Amino acid sequence: MNIQEVLKQVQEGTLSVEQAEAMLRKDHFAGKNAAKKALTENDFAEMGYAKLDTDRKRRTGFAEVVFCSGKSMEQLVSIYRRIYDTEGEVLGTRASKEQYEEVRRVFPDVSYDAASRILKMEKPDKERIGKIVVCTAGTADIPVAEEAAQTAEFFGTRVERVYDVGVSGLHRLFSRLDTIRDANCVVTAAGMEGALASVIGGLVSVPVIAVPTSVGYGANFGGVSALLTMINSCANGVATVNIDNGYGAGYLAAQINRLACRPSHRDAAE
Repeated sequence: MNIQEVLKQVQEGTLSVEQAEAMLRKDHFAGKNAAKKALTENDFAEMGYAKLDTDRKRRTGFAEVVFCSGKSMEQLVSIYRRIYDTEGEVLGTRASKEQYEEVRRVFPDVSYDAASRILKMEKPDKERIGKIVVCTAGTADIPVAEEAAQTAEFFGTRVERVYDVGVSGLHRLFSRLDTIRDANCVVTAAGMEGALASVIGGLVSVPVIAVPTSVGYGANFGGVSALLTMINSCANGVATVNIDNGYGAGYLAAQINRLACRPSHRDAAE
């Protein structure tokens, strides 16, 4: 009996708290060798060229995501099939159009967004909770922003997009400020000098995830100028991910949103 089954029986009243505690303690102290064996044999799927982390959803709440770039067509299709068989859905990032065409031969319902390069099969009618806002400084930042937005949506987060509100026209940002302030977390994608994250950080009371993009002229150094601006931000509550890492920002935003939507101990008691 696994932990979820034990907890379910406690919830249903068929198992006492004391009995559950005894069972869990017995499992916990069963021995390091048994635990090691369980981890190596049951918690990942050996595919030769890959070891799929089948236990990740239990540990973190979110299943493994496929980084498509660099994988052969055969490897990619096999990985998609294995994850889909286990989870009923699969999210892939940095996929090419050619990879999409190959996966579609096996999974006709797979969807592909050329801008974000997201390749996914998603459960229908998925519930999306809370709210995050994804902002961009300009339209050229949208591909990175969409990677963030679609990642967060895949993991059950309601996302609102506020695009093209960069610092060269702050009135555009202020016109959407109520929407931005209503979020549990704000993702800000910006290239050039990357100032938008600092501006938003000084206007909201929630975490801001700054995503430097590689958009800009030569002295932008492929996103390094925006990266340095963001990690040196004097605004409180701004955290920065890597250049063009929309996926990382979307994942982190989904985690923050999930915490914000979690019932408090007081609510649970009531």
